[in-house]
Amino acid sequence: MKKRFIYLDNASVTKVDSRVLRAMNIYHTKYYSVPTVEYGHSFGLKSRKALEQAREAIAESINANKDEIIFTSGQTESNNLAIKGFVAMNNTARVITTKIEHESILNVCKDYGNVAYLDVDREGFIKFNSLKRLQEEGAILSIQHANHEIGTVQNIKRIGRFCRKAGITFHVDATQTFMKLDIDVERMNIDLLTISPHLIHGPRGIGALYIRKGVKIKAILSGGYNEFGIRPGLENIPAIVGFRKAVEIFDKKDVSRMFKLRDRLMKNLLEIDNTKLNGPLGKDRLCNNVNISFRYVEGESMLLHLDLRGIIVTTGSSCFSTALKPSHVILGIGGRHEDAHSSVRFSLSKYNDVEDIDYTIKNVNEVVSELRKISM
Repeated sequence: MKKRFIYLDNASVTKVDSRVLRAMNIYHTKYYSVPTVEYGHSFGLKSRKALEQAREAIAESINANKDEIIFTSGQTESNNLAIKGFVAMNNTARVITTKIEHESILNVCKDYGNVAYLDVDREGFIKFNSLKRLQEEGAILSIQHANHEIGTVQNIKRIGRFCRKAGITFHVDATQTFMKLDIDVERMNIDLLTISPHLIHGPRGIGALYIRKGVKIKAILSGGYNEFGIRPGLENIPAIVGFRKAVEIFDKKDVSRMFKLRDRLMKNLLEIDNTKLNGPLGKDRLCNNVNISFRYVEGESMLLHLDLRGIIVTTGSSCFSTALKPSHVILGIGGRHEDAHSSVRFSLSKYNDVEDIDYTIKNVNEVVSELRKISM
């Protein structure tokens, strides 16, 4: 089988669609002015129009109002703004989360003493009895829609309904699910929502935070009065235009394809002896996520050997680190250190096909066999 290049780290970042690049380029080279208000110069009005059209399109994609969308630099800033901004406005507010969240939530929580952690089961789902036990009116609950490492999709509608009744402000990090799953902030009772286009073939370095009208957030940066006074600094118009374009061209048929490819990959890899799936099976798993622990094999060795064969994956954690720390997510669902260190995440995109999957299956089998001969 001829060597191919197969990128399977699409839960970290995706290839930018050429149509997105073309849309962005106009605002790099032609309409590159700072957006101005109604009485500003005509050049700046072009940028202002693009900014507001994008805000409207992105708001519509989650059933929000356009003045509830704040543009940020991405997932990390949106999550920081949601938690820090809420706590700054409500000094005694308790933060409720889980120990399997993205680092941009967990590391923010380290700054506060009043944090409670919900229990999750061995597939990463929140235990509702734990939520009921920790409920506190005026608190903020921050939960990922789908986990970035093991793909567990939470029942956001049920959690949102509970939060609304309990008087808890509900923040959802939907970075992994944005456009892949239907998100309706009204129907799901979401108060704050983090979204980004970098996982749907849009640009990186841009994101948004939905803030429900009436929810008070304090700015965490000092500067001008951009983005309704909540996020100072010049808006990144080319990236915002790219954000809009990525939303407009997203095709739900790609999600169906990814589900089929995901299941093909998962089924065949789990037929290898001494393997373990991290996270759930079926519809409650993100459409493009496969995370498997290969016993008696180091994940780092798997990554490097697959890289030599043209297959790009990640291991142990969604952010592969020279510190070689075991995945906090896999440990958080009750996995052992060995499970974390031997885990490999394969994440697909619309650009993957059946040939990619079959090539990956063949090479993973070979690599696992070779590495186990060395280690056992």
